[in-house]
Amino acid sequence: MNDPYQNAGDYSPSEPFDMAVPLTSGGRRLDQVLAELLPQHSRNRLQGWIRDGLLTLDGVTVTEPKRKLAGGEQLALLLPDATPSEEIPEDIPLQAVFEDESILVLNKPAGLVVHPGSGNRQGTLLNALLHHVPGSAALPRAGIVHRLDKDTSGLMVVAKTLEAQTDLVRQLQARTVKRQYLALVAGRLERSGGVDVPIGRHPVQRIKMAVVPESRGGKAALTYYRPLLLFPGCTYVECTLETGRTHQIRVHMAHIGHPLVGDPVYGKRDPRLPVFARQALHATRLALLHPLTGQRMQWEAPPPEDMRQLLEDLGYC
Repeated sequence: MNDPYQNAGDYSPSEPFDMAVPLTSGGRRLDQVLAELLPQHSRNRLQGWIRDGLLTLDGVTVTEPKRKLAGGEQLALLLPDATPSEEIPEDIPLQAVFEDESILVLNKPAGLVVHPGSGNRQGTLLNALLHHVPGSAALPRAGIVHRLDKDTSGLMVVAKTLEAQTDLVRQLQARTVKRQYLALVAGRLERSGGVDVPIGRHPVQRIKMAVVPESRGGKAALTYYRPLLLFPGCTYVECTLETGRTHQIRVHMAHIGHPLVGDPVYGKRDPRLPVFARQALHATRLALLHPLTGQRMQWEAPPPEDMRQLLEDLGYC
């Protein structure tokens, strides 16, 4: 998973930041050493700034992140400041599960788009964060580090500082962020298991994702599932993500013949099942290491009213 906030075009230069390369770093790569000297920034972000000519080595601009160092050189980085977001702050209600000076954990409702895009420039989670979180305009994507689909409900974590954002992105890369979902899938699924097949953009229908070989651009994706309740024609399952690909659970469950109930993209309407207006998917549990303290933290959010009603309609009380 690459750092989604590495584009130096999101920043404007400020005052140079001077530092010396440790003598013990001779023979090592420039980007590796710089990441150790500036741990609040990801290596991908620093690589982008190097390529954009924002770093000098003994007074000479260098643009090659892999350049080997001798040790003892002087570095000067024209340390960027995030420019204010062009998006409009909006007073959209947010359900905070936890908040401190570093992170905000939210229970996102179904129907809320996370980030502005084509046809959704306003009314998004990002617009709401710009209103509710002071200083979020100075962060890439207002501190958002991962997404939920518009019609998926549940827990998300948002960074409130650049240091927290960098740390959370690294945790996602290292898979120390644990995410569990509740879903209702078509068909009877009687055994636990896992789906370990790569996911990429659909080769024909570009708005969809699909199982795509890595040789054709697919990225490794792993989902574990565990059946919780069996109903006529469908199964209530718990899914655990080991990776975070777009539409991962939806694609993986459809791939094994159990698409999510209500999924308009990867499933089909089954007349035997109650009508559900969205994919029946809820991010119920989130665990991570706190970016500031390193403490392991976990939160849980029960499924929203529409999913509880769906289960009742199926006979669960």
